[in-house]
Amino acid sequence: MRSSHPRSAAVAALVATALATGLLAGSADAAEGAVSADPIRIHDIQGTTRISPLTGKQVTDVEGIVTGVRTYGSRGFWIQDPDADDNDATSEGVFVFTSSAPTVAVGDAVKVSGTVGEYVPGGLTSGNQSVTQISKPTVTVVSSGNALPEATAINEYSVPAEYAPAGDPAAAGSINGLALEPARYALDYYESLEGMNVRIGTSRVVGATDPYSELWVTVKGWENTAKRGGTIYGSYESQNTGRLQIQQLAPLAQQPFPVANVGDKLTGTTEGPLDFNQFGGYTLVARTLGTVKAGTLAPEKTKPQAEQELAVATYNVENLDPTDPQEKFDALAKAVVENLASPDVLALEEIQDDNGAKNDGTVSAEQTLTKFTAAITAAGGPAYQWRTVNPEDKKDGGEPGGNIRQVFLFNPARVSFTERAPGDAVTATGVVKENGKAALTHSPGRVDPANPAWADSRKPLAGEFVFRGKTVFVIANHFGSKGGDEGLTSHHQPPVRSSEAKRLLQAQAVNGFVKEILAADKNANVLVLGDINDFEFSATTDALADGGALYPAIKSLPKAERYSYVYQGNAQVLDQILTSPAIKKFTYDSVHINAEFSAQNSDHDPQVLRFKP
Repeated sequence: MRSSHPRSAAVAALVATALATGLLAGSADAAEGAVSADPIRIHDIQGTTRISPLTGKQVTDVEGIVTGVRTYGSRGFWIQDPDADDNDATSEGVFVFTSSAPTVAVGDAVKVSGTVGEYVPGGLTSGNQSVTQISKPTVTVVSSGNALPEATAINEYSVPAEYAPAGDPAAAGSINGLALEPARYALDYYESLEGMNVRIGTSRVVGATDPYSELWVTVKGWENTAKRGGTIYGSYESQNTGRLQIQQLAPLAQQPFPVANVGDKLTGTTEGPLDFNQFGGYTLVARTLGTVKAGTLAPEKTKPQAEQELAVATYNVENLDPTDPQEKFDALAKAVVENLASPDVLALEEIQDDNGAKNDGTVSAEQTLTKFTAAITAAGGPAYQWRTVNPEDKKDGGEPGGNIRQVFLFNPARVSFTERAPGDAVTATGVVKENGKAALTHSPGRVDPANPAWADSRKPLAGEFVFRGKTVFVIANHFGSKGGDEGLTSHHQPPVRSSEAKRLLQAQAVNGFVKEILAADKNANVLVLGDINDFEFSATTDALADGGALYPAIKSLPKAERYSYVYQGNAQVLDQILTSPAIKKFTYDSVHINAEFSAQNSDHDPQVLRFKP
């Protein structure tokens, strides 16, 4: 099980670096004043900001009751002072990092001596907030079997509606040095409970159980509710304050973690220390875990296209290659046939080469596609043909050696592919005018592959199709990932989204190409689709749509249905289909078959658009 992850023994060195760089600014000067003749209490260590005023200091005989013991991952235990002060900004709990398995038990009254520090899960460059802790401890058990301090209830009434304060411009946008306002900001509220014994009541699951034995709930049942039970992330300002990650303290061998899907309920009381980790931030590490009550959520099925409708879909099949078990091919194929109603054109993302992640120069995906299309036929689907352009080895990012690329599948009984001097990995397709209509110079071909925007990233694949005598241009994309972006719980507010810069350039390149097609024929049917890796309200999407060249079709859906991916309990848009102005009437469906479920064939939901050219 993944928890907060093993911590470096060099906590003091980390803190020293942090102080030097200003990450933990505002704490050093206060340290001396906090030391007095009175015994040091936990709330003295926690202080009224995110950073302990005693960072780097030795403390002696800090008293508390053990509220949780973790014997794996980041080993240690939490203690809490049952005699709270009258300041809501100061937490009464703290983590004691032992490195080896702790020898204390829940309910022990202990005295702890050690070094106060701030541990940053994920490292100083991650942007994550820090966890106040006592390390290198000497622990004395005073008594055992004590009652635990009453758990603080986290619920819709206690969590503020506003997410976070604006970062301090003088500290590079950090909120670390700001005084906590737990009654005003959700992040401040959670921080004021860091290390404390907390509890939630029956709560809706908004992020399915993942492979690391974690799930997400919301304590605000009404907050931006998705149609199927999740919580919609609809803008950079709607972070959804009620989301909370749930883990358990018991080792999995002792107590299996429950399997839950979005829309299920975690019923009863879930209680334990409030931790912070690099994979989601504030996390209730349950000593007592509620019971999952299953909901009725089932994978969706889109309706079949009418005879005169062209159905075009996009699906990220998550690093598909011939070394995957046949079960994955069969499950994906069944989804294409049964859930997507066998679309006429299907753009695939993350098709790997013929030996997957084996890094030996192989770039062909012939075996991958033969195996997949055969599985579709076996599932009762059409005999799809495919078109693609093999990438250069190790030039398109993704899993090393996998050489992922976009691929067009099409049903030749319904649609034809217009072959025009098929391009290679480094040849750009262009736009020409033929008989008053737009045409590609290479079909299939890659869009602007030499553009630096596509360095170590998948190049767009363009193709020309004909349906019932009408030409349709389809451009399949897989934009750069969000890797490197800071999380919503970052100490920078707003968080730094560094990956956006690359996607913005990629969107501008695709938008420019679409404008070339429209300049040749303003009535051209153009579909831009794929894993855009960005939200419908993002600058990336705005750049794709610039000048009215494209419309993000997912915006035609009610807000409660706009998502293709669930991340840290936020249902959000990553996969999109955008339409040119000539495509005025269409039906759009984000087909929810993966993202809300613990059992997934991919982590993305496919998208389908139907229209009459």
